[in-house]
Amino acid sequence: MKVSSNKDQPTFFELGVAIEITNALAQQGIIHTFAIQEQTLPIALDGRDIIGQARTGMGKTYGFGIPLLDRVFDAADIAELDGTPRALVVTPTRELAIQVSTDLTKAAMFTPIRVTTVYGGRPIDEQRAVLDDGVDVVVGTPGRLLDLHKRGILRLDHVAILVLDEADEMLDLGFFPDVEKLLAALTHRHQTMLFSATMPGPVLTLAREFLHQPVHIRAENVDAPQTHTTTNQVVFQSHHLDKKATCAKILQANNRGKTIIFARTKRSAADLATDLAKRGFSVGAVHGDLGQAARETSLNAFRANRVDILVATDVAARGIDVDDVTHVINFQTPDDPMTYVHRIGRTGRAGHSGTAVTLVGYDELQKWRIINDELQLDNPEPPPWFSTSPELFSALDIPEDATDTIGASKRVYGLGPGAGLAKPRGARNARGAQSGRNQRSGDSRRTHGSRSYNNHSHNNSRGNSRTTRR
Repeated sequence: MKVSSNKDQPTFFELGVAIEITNALAQQGIIHTFAIQEQTLPIALDGRDIIGQARTGMGKTYGFGIPLLDRVFDAADIAELDGTPRALVVTPTRELAIQVSTDLTKAAMFTPIRVTTVYGGRPIDEQRAVLDDGVDVVVGTPGRLLDLHKRGILRLDHVAILVLDEADEMLDLGFFPDVEKLLAALTHRHQTMLFSATMPGPVLTLAREFLHQPVHIRAENVDAPQTHTTTNQVVFQSHHLDKKATCAKILQANNRGKTIIFARTKRSAADLATDLAKRGFSVGAVHGDLGQAARETSLNAFRANRVDILVATDVAARGIDVDDVTHVINFQTPDDPMTYVHRIGRTGRAGHSGTAVTLVGYDELQKWRIINDELQLDNPEPPPWFSTSPELFSALDIPEDATDTIGASKRVYGLGPGAGLAKPRGARNARGAQSGRNQRSGDSRRTHGSRSYNNHSHNNSRGNSRTTRR
């Protein structure tokens, strides 16, 4: 999750968030809010419906997640926790569902709130057991959520807060019919928060039909550039026979940390990942031919710094929410401008600087020109560079002694039985890696900054938690 460095922004506590939650955030180094969070929190804490518009990486997960947890924990208009879901978060991909659930669980560590994740590709009986045991917040993908509801496993009659995250991607992936059925199943009064990077017509129609007098919040100006200003974009023409060697050089750039490399097809992603592993790099792969277990293995290894390079296709990469990505490499030119925006938006997030490198094949030049014209990048004719070009080394701060191979061949994490890799080397290739922080338990007594409610306690199988607001 995002670690705010802008001390001019208000803190979560100053905006009225419970001390149990602010303490949990502080353990992760999160004190001050980002723009979307500052704008969203006061309105969401009051139970209003919201349309939040912000690009990936601007902090919207906690923009809806923190008020959701705060209200589920102790809002006067939400029934006391009894093991039936009080909040539902709908995401377009299983990867995003896992990430959102992880972030909410960390923020709720000092509360009695239980969060679970449901998505396709996992046994329904396994998810039935968790739901039967009692949960308070459910995060999941539309198809599996609807399936569980139809089977009578997932109760929606006590859901007080519904969040639709990345609504435009749900539209792109064809999930809108399931989303509409879920919304129609919530016939009682509830709070709805819809978040989306863009607002195409069907998303606006959905909002008008199902949201009650929503407040539209934009985290940035309407005419703001579509790419992060903190991202250094390096674009050049590259011969397809030289692209792999060029990638190997880029991956040896000074100060390179976690890196995502985008390939256009499943085959090219698998081929590139295998090639880089043979050159000695620590690589994971995420693409459609991999089973869900293998994809989760690769993503978890990437998040935990066991590998520092992830090769992915566009569809498989949707929902990957990792903040400390220093470099994105477009091994093949994206098919359209918005795909380019989504790809390079994986770096330069939340105030961090990043580098996005695009290798334009000679047969991809026209495709690049369309992207360039649409996004007004002022680079219609990228220079031709090779893996040995001094300009490449200079632009990306690659050491002069960098070679095409850095060590012994390795396996690709996530490909093949028993595949596994050593941890990334600590000097040149993983300088941006950050170690995880230990999770600690703490006092669940609570003081609230700006609102006043009657004290009450939560009595269930998780133990007692007494709440005090002042």
